[in-house]
Amino acid sequence: MKITWLGHSGFRIEIGDQVLLIDPWLTGNPVFPEGGRDAAISGATHILVTHGHGDHTGDAVALSKETGAPIVGIYDLMSHWGATEGVSVVGFNKGGTVMLGDVAVSMVAAQHSSSLSGENGPVYAGHEAGFMIRGEGHTIYVSGDTDIMADMGWFGEYYAPDIGILCAGGHFTMDMKAAAWAARKYFDFKTVIPCHYKTFPLLAQSADEMIAALPGVDVKTPEVMQTIEI
Repeated sequence: MKITWLGHSGFRIEIGDQVLLIDPWLTGNPVFPEGGRDAAISGATHILVTHGHGDHTGDAVALSKETGAPIVGIYDLMSHWGATEGVSVVGFNKGGTVMLGDVAVSMVAAQHSSSLSGENGPVYAGHEAGFMIRGEGHTIYVSGDTDIMADMGWFGEYYAPDIGILCAGGHFTMDMKAAAWAARKYFDFKTVIPCHYKTFPLLAQSADEMIAALPGVDVKTPEVMQTIEI
C-alpha cells in the first residue's frame, strides 16, 4: 500500500487494485507543488469526497471529467454533481459500504458542516462524513473534518482500523491534542497520519504535540507528495 499526502486533506492511496484520490484540492492549494499534478492523479480509479467545502472538493469534478474516475461520497452531493456536472458518481450514505474493485469503503459519521459556495452564500451539500477503507489486510480511517465524537468508540471497536488519517490542524477541526486524545481513547492505531494542517498560518504548523502524545504509535508526517509505504 502506498499513501501520498497531496497537502491539506488530500491523499492519493494506492491499495489493492485501486488508486483512490481523497479530497483532492490541487488548484490553488498553497502547499501543493507546481508540477506535481500528473504524478498525483496518474491512474486514479475513484475520487472520494468527505464533504462539500472547497478545500476538499476543489478539483474533484474537473479530475473526474479528465480521468473518468467516478466521484464517491454522500448521496445528496453526488446526485447534484451527477445531474449538473455530467460526471460519473457513486452516491451512498452513512452506514453504507460500497465495493470499489477489491477495496471496501464504508461511510461513517463526522461532526462538522458541509456546503458548496453559492452566489448568495453557502449551499447545502449533504452531510459531512468519514470513510473506512479496507484492503490488503488493513483498514484506514479517514476522519474527514470532525470534532471528537463518542461515535468513535464504536468505530474503533467495529471497524478496528490500524491506520488513522486524522484532521488535526485546529480552528475548523480537532487540533493535535484532541486528535491524539481521540486516537488513544477510541482506537488502537499502529500508524497515524495527521492532515488539515500547515496549509495556512491559522492552522497548526507542526505535529510535534501529537507525536509526543502517542508513544508507541508510528506518527508519520510526510512532506507533500512524499509517499509512505505500508
